[in-house]
Amino acid sequence: MKKDNILIIGANGQIGSVLTQTLRSIYGHNNVIASDIRPKAEETGPFELINVLDRDRLNEVVEKYQINQIYHLAAILSAKGELNPLGTWDINMNGLFNILELAREKNIKKVFYPSSIAVFGPTTPPNQTPQDTVLTPTTVYGMSKVAGEYWTNYYFLKYGIDVRSVRYPGIIGYQSMPGGGTTDYAVDIFHEALKQQKFTSFLSEETELPMIYMEDAIRGTIELMNAPLEQVKIKTSYNLAAMSFTPKQIAAEIKKHIPSFEMTYAPDYRQAIADSWPNSIDDRIAREHWGWKEAFGLPEMVHDMLKNLR
Repeated sequence: MKKDNILIIGANGQIGSVLTQTLRSIYGHNNVIASDIRPKAEETGPFELINVLDRDRLNEVVEKYQINQIYHLAAILSAKGELNPLGTWDINMNGLFNILELAREKNIKKVFYPSSIAVFGPTTPPNQTPQDTVLTPTTVYGMSKVAGEYWTNYYFLKYGIDVRSVRYPGIIGYQSMPGGGTTDYAVDIFHEALKQQKFTSFLSEETELPMIYMEDAIRGTIELMNAPLEQVKIKTSYNLAAMSFTPKQIAAEIKKHIPSFEMTYAPDYRQAIADSWPNSIDDRIAREHWGWKEAFGLPEMVHDMLKNLR
């Protein structure tokens, strides 16, 4: 049986940096190839410079390492994407097409494609948003993710490409700095709480959003990729959830550990993005199909974040 050689596109990002190290611990140091548009300051394993819009370069790296799994993480996120809508669409969509075509031409065994709660919109049911529901995104990032879900399903139906996907909620982790997402206040708040004992939220105090701790997000991703094909019945993207909270609630939890911590609020353009997203997610189908279950709730996540950042 052919060994797994894995290529991670966008390995320097919030998810990619953690996923790379986790996959190397499972598949072997030299069997997981990290790639990004620019080198990392301290890369500890195989690394290739790749612009996801460069088909020839992608093809070259896949052939060089005999890649048979791809984790395609390169994308412009929600808040950053609104500053350059057409550029965001170009990278998010044409980058995906390059990966899907590469998978078709090179018989790549599996592809991971991250979707997002950004696929939902103001007409989506906001509480316990179901797996199958109205998708009316109001950001170019969300629009690209909806289109991407449909294209991955198309490539499975037409060409048999085994693309697997989850709709990530906001991801919170200590391993990297925020990357331009609307939920990233929930990462930045920890850094500022430890440095300054204060934080100004760009979302209002009662804005509830679905979130997940990095350890759960990485574990869930790998569990999905390792699940038998017959259990992965949804080829668009699975709802994934762990917890939901407001800025006010996370501030109160941090204050239990840092009594001097103070929170203020100055909502900006990202408030409208957050208001178009669900408060909570129904992920029962992921739990039923391939056994997803989170390990971290809000108290456990806050404790672990502060412990590691300290």
